[in-house]
Amino acid sequence: MRVYVPLTLPALAQAHRAGELGPGPLTAYAVTPGLREWYVSDDIEELEYAALTRAALGSLRLLAADPGAVRKRVVVAVDIADGAVHADPDRALDPDALGEVRLEAAVPLAKAAAVHVDADDAAVDVAKAAEALAAADGGDADAQFVVDGADDHELLWFATQEIEHLIAG
Repeated sequence: MRVYVPLTLPALAQAHRAGELGPGPLTAYAVTPGLREWYVSDDIEELEYAALTRAALGSLRLLAADPGAVRKRVVVAVDIADGAVHADPDRALDPDALGEVRLEAAVPLAKAAAVHVDADDAAVDVAKAAEALAAADGGDADAQFVVDGADDHELLWFATQEIEHLIAG
């Protein structure tokens, strides 16, 4: 199963040094039955993009909690065994938990398929979105507009061999 693990650049650097994403449990995002039902789609690429987008929001939440981190969203796509992924069936259709899964143990970075990171030109909008996130969660429509502005920036795809370059830059 392909899962998308939200990180920050400092967390990616730590994972690179440790050789693993973790320790567990980790929150990740995947194509779950609830995500399929919510998006009413059978197109796996569209559903995986939705899971990636949910993970990008998870990364934004991590950035909001770490004001010192570089203002770029980071998502690591990892292929792991289905049995290592656990979804909470009680929250399957909760809009705040769509696609959310739990990985109980650390995941070797060698299982990563790709890394998705914002381009440099997204940093200002991502910084504003991270600052506005708490207000948006509280129902502020203007803040939600700012948070949604981060989604105007597509995450770039990087091969796992490029991680060292990403964390150095």
